[in-house]
Amino acid sequence: MPYAAGRIFHDADSHIMESGDWLASYADPGIRDRLKRMRFEAGGALAEKAIAAAQKRQGDAAATAAISANVIAGPKGWAAYGAMNSDERVRALNDLGFASQLVFTTFAGSQFSGADENDVRYGGARALNRGITEFCKADKRLIPVGVVPLSDPERALIETKEALRLGCGAIWVAASPAGDRSPGHPDLDPIWRLLAETSTPFMLHVGAASRVHPEAYFNNGRPRTTDWLGGGENLRGKDFMTLSFAPQMFLAAMAFDGVFQRFPSLRGGVIELGAGWVADFLRRLDHGWRSFKKTDPALGELAEPPSHFVRRAVRFTPFANEDVGAIIREGGPDLFLFSSDYPHPEGTKNPIERFEANLATFPEDVKDQFYRRNFEYMMAKA
Repeated sequence: MPYAAGRIFHDADSHIMESGDWLASYADPGIRDRLKRMRFEAGGALAEKAIAAAQKRQGDAAATAAISANVIAGPKGWAAYGAMNSDERVRALNDLGFASQLVFTTFAGSQFSGADENDVRYGGARALNRGITEFCKADKRLIPVGVVPLSDPERALIETKEALRLGCGAIWVAASPAGDRSPGHPDLDPIWRLLAETSTPFMLHVGAASRVHPEAYFNNGRPRTTDWLGGGENLRGKDFMTLSFAPQMFLAAMAFDGVFQRFPSLRGGVIELGAGWVADFLRRLDHGWRSFKKTDPALGELAEPPSHFVRRAVRFTPFANEDVGAIIREGGPDLFLFSSDYPHPEGTKNPIERFEANLATFPEDVKDQFYRRNFEYMMAKA
């Protein structure tokens, strides 16, 4: 029996685990040598050994068979079944039992997102989008999430069109200003219009752009905290406390600058950034609107409280270790989505069990919203 059984489950967050040459293999010749080295140090000092071990395991039938059942409870990271190989991923998805699964990259963005040259930034994004769509072609349940930098609106529109042509089902944008512009700047309206017209949601996801904690706070006279692979740049406790700040700033700009009002069919997801903050954010969003709408022309032009626009447009994934019951009681049942984060260890070895522990007293209709219907709404399938 599949892991997810008894109802329809959509998984709003999963990943591939790239090898060092993955992105370059999809890049145009003039871009390959200009890409940065993939920053595996962010994943840990042992990352390259983990990749080599995973590639060796794929040629070992016995070792592969040992992890091909009950994959949710099996190895994580590069060692996970289906983490690097698309054929394996299809079989892993059969065992997981999800009706569909958004698929993000893990490290590839580090090779181009901070580049000074537009050709590298957008050439790297195009290579990523080729790679993620190629991986997901193996099964229609796998929904590739492309990446588009917003810093150059004209180039961004070109790459959004190309990502859609390639087959991307969602577009990951950084939870940060679009270069020197707000994401609500009119120059970016052609991109939001295209996404709205094609029923393609934008995605905010944890990553470099969501790291807003001042570095000096980590200089506490103690050794740098590492994770199980020796990583020194993954999220730590202090990072977690500010994890939601970047998406809050982004969504406030989108709402206050009128993007959601101009494009009422635009949808978006806030993925792997937690959800315990959402209800309070919506209250503060409306408080700011009421306080400043008489003095700020943009706020005065909003036909509804900004929380109404966000509620209509955006859905959020709680972490498996958050109290999703309390989150739904405070924020309402229409905002939140199930996710596994497979094959990342943060998703845990039994996310459904963790979510169910906090949903036990809820009616089936609310559970169905969480596991199925809110995802279908975000993806314009409902």
